[in-house]
Amino acid sequence: MIIKTGLIEKARQEEEAQRREALSHSLTPKQIVAELDKYIIGQQEAKRSVAIALRNRWRRQQLDPELREEIAPKNIIMIGPTGVGKTEIARRLAKLAQSPFLKIEASKFTEVGYVGRDVESMIRDLMELGVNMVKEEKKAEVEEKAKELAEERLLDLLLPPSRAQKDEQNPDPSKTSTREKLRKYLHEGRFEDRVVELEVLDKSSPVIEVFSSSGMEENINIKDMLPPGLFPSKTKKRKMKIAEARKILEQEEAQKLIDMDEVIHQAVQRVEQAGIIFLDEIDKIAGRESKTGPDVSREGVQRDLLPIVEGSTVNTKYGMVRTDHVLFIAAGAFHVAKPSDLVPELQGRFPIRVELRSLNKEDFIRILREPQNALITQYKALLSTEGIELKFTEDAIDGIAEIAALVNERTENIGARRLHTIMERLLDELSFDAPELKQEVVTIDAAYVQEKLANISEDQDLSRYIL
Repeated sequence: MIIKTGLIEKARQEEEAQRREALSHSLTPKQIVAELDKYIIGQQEAKRSVAIALRNRWRRQQLDPELREEIAPKNIIMIGPTGVGKTEIARRLAKLAQSPFLKIEASKFTEVGYVGRDVESMIRDLMELGVNMVKEEKKAEVEEKAKELAEERLLDLLLPPSRAQKDEQNPDPSKTSTREKLRKYLHEGRFEDRVVELEVLDKSSPVIEVFSSSGMEENINIKDMLPPGLFPSKTKKRKMKIAEARKILEQEEAQKLIDMDEVIHQAVQRVEQAGIIFLDEIDKIAGRESKTGPDVSREGVQRDLLPIVEGSTVNTKYGMVRTDHVLFIAAGAFHVAKPSDLVPELQGRFPIRVELRSLNKEDFIRILREPQNALITQYKALLSTEGIELKFTEDAIDGIAEIAALVNERTENIGARRLHTIMERLLDELSFDAPELKQEVVTIDAAYVQEKLANISEDQDLSRYIL
């Protein structure tokens, strides 16, 4: 009883700490939109919707536990053609919230009983991401301690303590002095290329993949199935440079310092309370009239998806995970189907509908110039590694945007992704010859754009295959 009370008290303290942390790191909807504006051009309605959904999570954390459990997340359906920013909005939102984030295509799932992935697999994938995220945070916390311990092990490799010295109460001062000199040399980087022999764990244990009746696939180490001590961990000796050995030793020491039970506990909490799943291509599983052929399991997938979105408990290798408060953001072009083609129960679990508009020439100009990760900024940085300063004139940017909009209109509208194709074609020759170029400054102007792209953009058949 005392143990149970202690666990409850510990859980309450952790929850309170999480609430305080959420309060100190909360962003208002306007701040969230401002952050998204740094990377995504336009689509203000979609940004507002996801900003409100994220803020509602913070609001929910401030309520009493009884009411908090009753408030469901405001799931969103984004409707719009490819390349307009649906995925990028969801990904940037998850990064802002420091949430476990999984992007997956709904068309990959099949109804239970058919060959393919079952819908619960996305929760197991999300849980795996959550564990890795928390583990990395814990590694950062113990990094300094792990480095100190790894350094001591490196010194033992460079100056192995003699058996006699181990038994002595007072170590030899000369040996201690030598060890400190070696420590100094290590800090100065003098031994980075010296080869040492290191004992590392042999990870070549036989692993089998098991598919349970629920469709859960799981890798099981055979050694974990047998009584402990029957097969002790094997080690093998490897020769490597100090620089490589240091990394391995730091990882080993960090692993020893991390409490995996605590990592899993925190990961489960984070996935349940802050997880975000981006369900792309949801229009591909919208119901059809056909009851045979490839469409036969579309409605079945929706019905399998329904309990996950509504809130259920999924069995993972880290334990049971509830999905009641996972935020689902669905997206699709909905060229053929429409949101009302989804089963009514699933429609009801996505109360927010937002339409993203197609991009035009003015949007392309802004995309090339404004975001922190703008394409022009990326190419300038890439070619600067070859000693080349790349400059774009205003009329060149205008010409690139005009060609992108024209090709999208004539062939197939793939949104901002067209800019990637055009920029690659435009700078293909320059990227290839860059290491041998003698000039330090290269200016891309309207004439250069016309020379490289005019013929291709005017020839519709050619632009289909090249742009």
